[in-house]
Amino acid sequence: MEEVDESKQLVLQIGAALKRYRKENNMSLDDLAELTGVSKLTLGNIERGETNPTLGMIWKISKGISLPLLALFKSEDPVSLYRAGEGLRFSNEQKNWVIEPVFKNASSDIEMCRAYIQPNSSYHPEGHHVNTTEIATVMTGSIEIQVNEEIHTLNQYDTISFRADSPHSYTNHTNSETVLHIALKYGF
Repeated sequence: MEEVDESKQLVLQIGAALKRYRKENNMSLDDLAELTGVSKLTLGNIERGETNPTLGMIWKISKGISLPLLALFKSEDPVSLYRAGEGLRFSNEQKNWVIEPVFKNASSDIEMCRAYIQPNSSYHPEGHHVNTTEIATVMTGSIEIQVNEEIHTLNQYDTISFRADSPHSYTNHTNSETVLHIALKYGF
């Protein structure tokens, strides 16, 4: 039997989780499309593992069904080890923002990930779930984080906490990659 590569396994896992959610909630693809703002065709392709959704698409689905993002990647293992640079990685379309889930089997209201932002680039995330708190700690480098209209500059080991459902962005003005540890605490 042919071995399925990790990215294909990920796509299949997302599709299975989405289909399971839809079935458990007695929803049609039309219902899910209305709830998430993602087309029925795209959702069907995701469920069948026929498309590799972008990070923005996954956020949109997660927000629409009021599930933490990593719930779509939940692991049943009682012990999980996530090494930096190995395992799951998601990027935005520009490839200047990459996240690695730290705990896929975390509780339903807290998620943790490592985030990498490339030199001289910015990332403007989709709005997160209502009442979500984001906590970001700079592990290497420095970052400028704008929350609403206020700009905060953080250096190595500095931490910021803010309402993640408000407009925010990350900008790396340096010539080196910046690494962050991000925790999301959902308020639902």
